Amino acid sequence: MREADAPAPYVPPAPRGLLRRRAASFGHAFRGVAVALRSELHLQFHAVATVLALGLGYYCHLGATEWALVALAITSVWAAELFNTAIETLTDLASPGYHPLAGKAKDVAAGAVLLAALGAVLVGSLVFGPRLWEML
Repeated sequence: MREADAPAPYVPPAPRGLLRRRAASFGHAFRGVAVALRSELHLQFHAVATVLALGLGYYCHLGATEWALVALAITSVWAAELFNTAIETLTDLASPGYHPLAGKAKDVAAGAVLLAALGAVLVGSLVFGPRLWEML
């Protein structure tokens, strides 16, 4: 079959009205997080770590500033992981075979996740470390 004969992919009609378009945008965003969560093992690990950090924060009765630091650390890791997944997916699409620049893009994106994760570990150590040390 020629490309011209191939049926066009289904594109749902755009919702009318500003509020409906905004709601649809949030729907797409949540769907993107869900797709990444189902397909990316590292993101599943981050999800478990998130639940543990939130549970530990609740147990340790964190103050508002500490909760803010923990929340920023968690969201920075999630955002970095989602950006990494998007970059890897687009790189695979654009360069299915090996190319040094594709490898460089993937390595840099993975490095961003590593830095965010190390920052989160540092925040976790500073926030939870003294409390856990007292419990010993």
